[in-house]
Amino acid sequence: MATGRLHVLTCLLGLVCSVWTRDDSNASTPNIIIMLMDDMGWGDLGVFGQPSKETPNLDRMAAEGMLFPNFYTANPLCSPSRASLLTGRLPVRNGFYTTNAHARNAYTPQNIVGGIAQEEVLLPEMLKKKGYSTKLVGKWHLGHRPGHLPLQHGFDQWFGAPNCHFGPYNGINTPNVPVYNNSEMIGRYYEDFHIDRKTGESNLTQIFLEEGLGFIFTQSLAHHPFFLYWAPDATHAPVYASKKFLGKSQRGLYGDAVMELDYAVGQILDWLNLLGIAKNTFVFFTSDNGAALMSGVMGGSNGPFLCGKETTFEGGMREPAIAWWPGRIPEGTVSHQLGSVMDLFSTSVALAGLAVPDDRELDGLDLRPVLFNNTVIDRPIFYYRGNEMMAVRVGPYKAHYWTWSNSWEELNKGINFCPGQEVAGITTHTQEEHTMQPIIFHLGRDPGEKYPISVLKHEYAAALKRISPIVEQHKMKLVPGAPQLNMCDEAVMNWSPPGCEKLGKCITPPKSQPVKCDWPH
Repeated sequence: MATGRLHVLTCLLGLVCSVWTRDDSNASTPNIIIMLMDDMGWGDLGVFGQPSKETPNLDRMAAEGMLFPNFYTANPLCSPSRASLLTGRLPVRNGFYTTNAHARNAYTPQNIVGGIAQEEVLLPEMLKKKGYSTKLVGKWHLGHRPGHLPLQHGFDQWFGAPNCHFGPYNGINTPNVPVYNNSEMIGRYYEDFHIDRKTGESNLTQIFLEEGLGFIFTQSLAHHPFFLYWAPDATHAPVYASKKFLGKSQRGLYGDAVMELDYAVGQILDWLNLLGIAKNTFVFFTSDNGAALMSGVMGGSNGPFLCGKETTFEGGMREPAIAWWPGRIPEGTVSHQLGSVMDLFSTSVALAGLAVPDDRELDGLDLRPVLFNNTVIDRPIFYYRGNEMMAVRVGPYKAHYWTWSNSWEELNKGINFCPGQEVAGITTHTQEEHTMQPIIFHLGRDPGEKYPISVLKHEYAAALKRISPIVEQHKMKLVPGAPQLNMCDEAVMNWSPPGCEKLGKCITPPKSQPVKCDWPH
């Protein structure tokens, strides 16, 4: 099925190119593509030093565009990170956090009651004001109940799933996650969209690729500006790759998945060039959080950085990032800008010729001066875990106000966010407060956060003097949003999604029993 659809697209392209050549380099509203990977680490790309060098297309993308070695997520976990990308706001502002316990990561499992709030303005909603066609391909993860799905928040089209591809489930205690085509499910993971848990084989990445290519092709023919949010999830455990890529990587199954995603990125960039719209398309590649080191061989690499997903150490928050726009972004440039996924909201809105909403606090920057002139804008990066600001980076200095990896209880169960990387007094298994005397690192000299600057040194005092007023101002101005991730209920799981009747896949839900969600991390 996957290969057939791609062949049809290729044939159509040949027919079009034989009669039409297009150059949209001077168009006023650029197309925008955001490629968001799932649990892919900073160290998974060849351009960032991965020794196997198995990402030739991403490395080429960097050579043709701008590399961001200092780019950050807004939270070290999937759902809050995605909410922040699409709103331009920290999770503590947009509601994607919990107050059930202090400094706990929360997300949107099947039993979550909440989701993205109606009052939040998402990027596709903004772009539609300028006539953009919008599509999400892949994982949504901002809520699966009515009112929380993509088509209620600015997307014209959606092909993908509302949750992670966990499973398979028996449909009695837990239903398998549905796959949607726009507003209705067309099947479920494992039942209709197969993932072989023994071999790791699945053609989902190819399906997501073709959905993206088809959307680009249709909008290109219509000379219509578009926004494509391409969010495949092959590198999230359980990791998968199609048969063509299984066994190809020196890194095992996870590497196979990375190689297939790299191939898909190359196909999309080549497609833009073939259609003659590359010079009018802004493409940005990044990941939702650091590699999941607790997944073992199913996890990626965070390079030289400490720990991984779920933590506010560099390995959990610093992401691979590449910007690409032929003719606009200078080739082969490296930006030392401190960037954030939240900047993609402000930047995309500005590129479309729109003003950002003035009725809410935004945390993202407009990166146009960075992209076009390689300017560096002075700004802080705040590291949040749930309802707590754990750390802040200002220039090369990072100050930890709280440290915590995970609890002793979870560690004793074999869940380790920092395997082989324990740093005494830093990767603590109890929540340790340092607000009176923050632990400060110079990330230029010490990217692995192993050697705190001595509080007796002048450098410590100077760094703290620079950082403290920024933190004080941030906390003073912060108005938290209503937490959306506090309540869970087995009855709200994907028992009977829209469209299940047509497929005979509706399942009777259990009795509603809402409880506070338990977030151990």
